[in-house]
Amino acid sequence: MQDQRVVIVTGGSSGIGRAAALRFAAQGDKVLVTGRRPEPIHAAAAEHANMVGLVADVASPTDAGRTIAEAIDRWGRLDALINNAGAGAILPLAEAKADRITDIFSVNVLGPSLLASAALPFLEKTRGTIINVSSTFGHKPGAALSHYAASKAALEHLTRCWALELAPVSIRVNAVAAGPTESGALTGMMGLSPEQAASLTEQERAQIPLGRRGIPDDIASWIVRLVDPEASWMTGQVIAIDGGLGLS
Repeated sequence: MQDQRVVIVTGGSSGIGRAAALRFAAQGDKVLVTGRRPEPIHAAAAEHANMVGLVADVASPTDAGRTIAEAIDRWGRLDALINNAGAGAILPLAEAKADRITDIFSVNVLGPSLLASAALPFLEKTRGTIINVSSTFGHKPGAALSHYAASKAALEHLTRCWALELAPVSIRVNAVAAGPTESGALTGMMGLSPEQAASLTEQERAQIPLGRRGIPDDIASWIVRLVDPEASWMTGQVIAIDGGLGLS
């Protein structure tokens, strides 16, 4: 019988992270989901017996090592790291301050780097994989999104660089670039009011060639596919899943 896989999903309490975690758990994988807020992360973990929650901040150097150790202590191995946790803001250049820029890059660039580094010895043993969750705006410019977009562009290039670096030890690294998704990010991560979010939602829908915003499962299904052994000859790729927004 094939060993159960062990998967870490950061930002696993809602949206894309939660959807991916549930898909992994449903197929028999053991899943550690992390997030900064205790109630949402424990509520998400309670949705499936194969899921366990851990309160952790991906931007914390201490928490990166603690997250990897939690998975190893529980299940003795690690097969996949899903760097899904993200930070962003509608941030015009005139309003850009050091602390806000640092917050975005700490979560979107520093965090995945620290987690991936801590995970390496264990992923090498299992010939595992790293999946980074980017955005359409990692390769498409957006007004007032410059620092969020730049952080995601950095994450996409980290994906390609890590893929080259880690190929000799059979660790695959890929990314999914998610388009606008019905995940609550506009009022949560982006800090918009419900009215502002509703207006932006309509603007985004009008720009998307396929005529709708995504749902978390649209992205989660591809995350799971990229971890699957059938994708074992694929590395260094950034797959855009955005209804064609990147083309517009």
